[in-house]
Amino acid sequence: MNSPKLSERSKPFIDYLETWLAILPQVDLRETLAEPAKAAIISTDMINGFCRSGPLASPRVEALISPISRLLRAAWELGVRNIILTQDTHDPDALEFEAYPPHCVRGTEEAETVAEIKQLPFYDRMVVIEKNTISSNLETALDGWIEDHPEVDRYIIVGNCSDICVYQMALALRLQANAQGRQRRVIVPQNCVDTFDTPVSTAKELGILPHDGDLLHHVFLYHLALNAVEVIDSFNL
Repeated sequence: MNSPKLSERSKPFIDYLETWLAILPQVDLRETLAEPAKAAIISTDMINGFCRSGPLASPRVEALISPISRLLRAAWELGVRNIILTQDTHDPDALEFEAYPPHCVRGTEEAETVAEIKQLPFYDRMVVIEKNTISSNLETALDGWIEDHPEVDRYIIVGNCSDICVYQMALALRLQANAQGRQRRVIVPQNCVDTFDTPVSTAKELGILPHDGDLLHHVFLYHLALNAVEVIDSFNL
């Protein structure tokens, strides 16, 4: 006897997932940042190569520029000075190019921060951390920064992609805190994260794997929530 298809077996969960996303809370930013010296915002891969140019640029990711810029400006006005930009800055022969087409190579326009964030008046006070893989934590300066700032006990994670670099970042921060017995809030506002979409029809034409942006965005945010990352709808600015 044939078992039901995955789409049939998983329909109750997918229905639940849609409801879960629809009722995510809006959180007051001022309250979250009541002690601004204890807070940090980490923006992942808000660079041209994922927003405007190159083979991995996505209009869904480009649409994040405005809400992320507003959040950064509001946080700065509330006194937050710990703002970190982790950014793909690949070596020309990066091994990651076996999985993804060459992108965001060091010294190219693709590896540059998007103009809207560069134009923020406090951009020169942000910390830029280069990475050569989807993880912001592996072989980068991020762990050193965290160790040098033990007072920071809440991290707001924004950027792309919600199922790749953002997911890796948020989960690593949560698991590190668990392993070290640290009290730490890790917060992901869903209006400031997203992922790209490659429909099945397009993937077949290109001979690549498809990537359902909506489904994977929702599933990976839910998995973060399962692991005690605070997934919220947005901040009340």
